Amino acid sequence: MRDLVTVAELGGSLAAIGGAAYVRHAHPAAYWSTVGLPVSVARLLASYSSTMDACGLTVEPSRWRALAVKAASRREVRPVPPRRVLIRPTATGLRLRLRLAPGQEPADVAASAERLRHAWGVHAVYVRDVKPGVVELRLVGFDVLRKVRMPRRADGGPLRVPVALREDATAFVRDYRAVPHELVLGATLSGKSMFLRNLLTGLAAQPVALVGIDCKRGVELAPFAARLSALATDSDQAAELLPVLVKEMEDRYDLIRARQGIAPGTPDELITSDIWGLPDEERPPPVVLFIDEVAELFFVATRKEEERRDEMVTQLIRLAQLGRAAGIYLEVCGQRFGAELGKGATMLRAQLSGRVCHRVNDEASAKMALGDIAPEAVGAACSIAAELPGLAVVGDTSGGWSRIRTPYLSLADAAAACRETAHLTPDVPALAPFRPYVAPVPVSVKASGPAIGAEPVAE
Repeated sequence: MRDLVTVAELGGSLAAIGGAAYVRHAHPAAYWSTVGLPVSVARLLASYSSTMDACGLTVEPSRWRALAVKAASRREVRPVPPRRVLIRPTATGLRLRLRLAPGQEPADVAASAERLRHAWGVHAVYVRDVKPGVVELRLVGFDVLRKVRMPRRADGGPLRVPVALREDATAFVRDYRAVPHELVLGATLSGKSMFLRNLLTGLAAQPVALVGIDCKRGVELAPFAARLSALATDSDQAAELLPVLVKEMEDRYDLIRARQGIAPGTPDELITSDIWGLPDEERPPPVVLFIDEVAELFFVATRKEEERRDEMVTQLIRLAQLGRAAGIYLEVCGQRFGAELGKGATMLRAQLSGRVCHRVNDEASAKMALGDIAPEAVGAACSIAAELPGLAVVGDTSGGWSRIRTPYLSLADAAAACRETAHLTPDVPALAPFRPYVAPVPVSVKASGPAIGAEPVAE
């Protein structure tokens, strides 16, 4: 009997351990909420002072505090760690605010992030400056990029689309008002199309004119035709569409001039206002231009095509330089984008301040995307595995960068969302000739009763 009890106890313990291991692997969020969170909080509270001391984040106490401690307890005066202000658990980790001691700065805490991660048994620790003297530690309990779940509350708004999840469990928001133009690079099956799909679907729910140039005969953007204001599926159509967009931009500048009393002869480059300063009833709708496989616009085979290529590149550069004030924004996608494409490629890339780099085939492609704004991110982009489609490195002109991953969105769901929001397509008369044809959705009619065969009438 005693042996049976021992076997049962061992079996129960092994089953519990195996179940916990399975839940940790298959459902990391549930494991964190039930097991990881209490354990990490206990570690943090029990070892906070010693961990801060080991990381060099303590300072000598003030003279008055040292005298008070000696007078009250006559014990040795120890260095003082940053004071904990707030501990708040989240679905993916913990948020801990610290009030820095005199003489400390946020960079001191950020330099010890890896040590804090090991000491408290979490997946990662990120440091954010909240206000002078206060920093926030974001402790992430598990790898949130392995199975992407977007936060329930995302900071959306006009021309703001939560499109991916950052490695610190916050949403990556594509904000066209802050970053007007963006370059998205990635090899085949890297997740570039998924990023574009999520972004386009998010914008479809807003009163924004969506324009597409897809030189792969429209295989990427044609499913969203119900929500597109214009679509070009080859280089010839793109050569006709781009001048129309440039003319639309010039007309919007004329509208700004007329509204604000600017002299008609003032160059567009000297107009610092934008369409957002116009009244709502006069403001034209913003336009977002999606270009898939931008390299197709640069390839030429004859002298005549070379002249057409130069015209298209010049028009793209004008849109990138002047389009922001007119409410025209660019989202340029491709596998490579460098000087080898031809004249004007480097100048166009310099105007695309936002950069997203998915898995690429060589280091040179990563340098094209991130080397000029965040050199440290090039190595991270080259280390993206093929088993993680949708994983990318995003950089900005300040030199900062982070890893993101786009959630999965099927093509059928994205196309259905565009059909449901087709009524939000704004009226832009200049783009009407390029509006893609949308075939009506067949409606299946179900029979209400059993079919009855026709019988000849008896005479």
